[in-house]
Amino acid sequence: MTAELDPGALAPDPPTRVPLTLEKLLIAAAMAAMALITAANVAIRYLSNVSLAFTEEYSVALMVILTLLGTSLATAAGRHIRIGYFAEMLPPRGRRIAEGVALALVVLMFGILALWGASLAWDEYRFEIMSAGLDLPQWWYTIWLPLLSLAVIGRALGRMLRLARGLDG
Repeated sequence: MTAELDPGALAPDPPTRVPLTLEKLLIAAAMAAMALITAANVAIRYLSNVSLAFTEEYSVALMVILTLLGTSLATAAGRHIRIGYFAEMLPPRGRRIAEGVALALVVLMFGILALWGASLAWDEYRFEIMSAGLDLPQWWYTIWLPLLSLAVIGRALGRMLRLARGLDG
């Protein structure tokens, strides 16, 4: 069976100015770090009945980073969540317009997330809020929310440009 007939086969990555390999490498590193943290926690708990509960802070931060990197990758490659049933009923031009509207909403939503996340990180920095488990500055974890939201916005804008030029879709 060819790849065109396989609904589970993914299309190749679109050409982008910033290679999608960047997100893929960071996702792999975050997943590897989470796996190592979890494995160490399980092994130490099994061998000594002592829990490394403080490592949950790192795991949660890595999960947020992983989610936003995955969102950035999916947005750039046109694999973000959508209701395909209705979009497939549209003619090609209508599909591009619907995709453009969806991407504009992604930019709006992640713009709000970036602004509010930056405000939260700034407040945590300004008021010297420390994390509960490791007593580290909380903004070290929070700063990734606005930064990676900007990455998602950049990927969405790039896809919008490719759609407008007829290179994607």
